[in-house]
Amino acid sequence: MAESVVIPAVFYRAPLAALHWLEKAFGFETSLLVTDDDGNVGHAEMSFRGAAIGIGGEWSSPELLGPAAMKSPLSLGGAGTQFIRIHLIDGLDAHCERARAAGARVTQEPEDQFYGARSYRALDPEGHVWNFDQTIATLSIAEMEQASGLKIREKL
Repeated sequence: MAESVVIPAVFYRAPLAALHWLEKAFGFETSLLVTDDDGNVGHAEMSFRGAAIGIGGEWSSPELLGPAAMKSPLSLGGAGTQFIRIHLIDGLDAHCERARAAGARVTQEPEDQFYGARSYRALDPEGHVWNFDQTIATLSIAEMEQASGLKIREKL
């Protein structure tokens, strides 16, 4: 696997269970698993189409993070600060059904978007938001603006 420039990390109360679920639901593959003598996950990485994502347990460390703490949405009343966007080459609808069958809560059914993608959103068992999309058309900015009524810029 090529080295990723950006590797997002997602934190769970039960990271080992999350690894298994993400494999079953989304087709990710565990590429690295570091555990202590008791089998607790210290660090894990998963891969999908050559990209990496970190999976870890909840933690805090004033020396490393200051006042911040890495938490699962399950520990925050469902609140999150990001969602993870995954681009699929094809098979978005089948991917959605696979995720649903594994217990994902689909919050946005597969739907064509004004910007030329088909997408769906789902929550994992601890409440992380996962957004999957697939390109279905290549549109110009003018076409996207006409379809949406929005002003679209490539640069600020």
